[in-house]
Amino acid sequence: MTTTLRALIAAGVVVASFSLAVAKLPPPPSDEASKAAAEQKKEKDAAAAEKDKADLARTQDRVAAKYIADQKAKGKTVTPQMGATPPENGKKK
Repeated sequence: MTTTLRALIAAGVVVASFSLAVAKLPPPPSDEASKAAAEQKKEKDAAAAEKDKADLARTQDRVAAKYIADQKAKGKTVTPQMGATPPENGKKK
């Protein structure tokens, strides 16, 4: 009998604390606020992607310049082919 009573009291305490925690939560954001937040996230992601693209291009240019300089030091002539893009995922175009 006392075990059942203790279990009921413990369950009541859990339910009461859960209801207090839920009552303190802020209301869900409105549709306008969530749309604005989604738009800001989209703009931020686009800016980050653009920055990554520029960083990649700078790095590729730096590596190509170093390769050309190394080959020039060895006495070989390297002519870079501008505009040639490598095939994606190992597939030939």
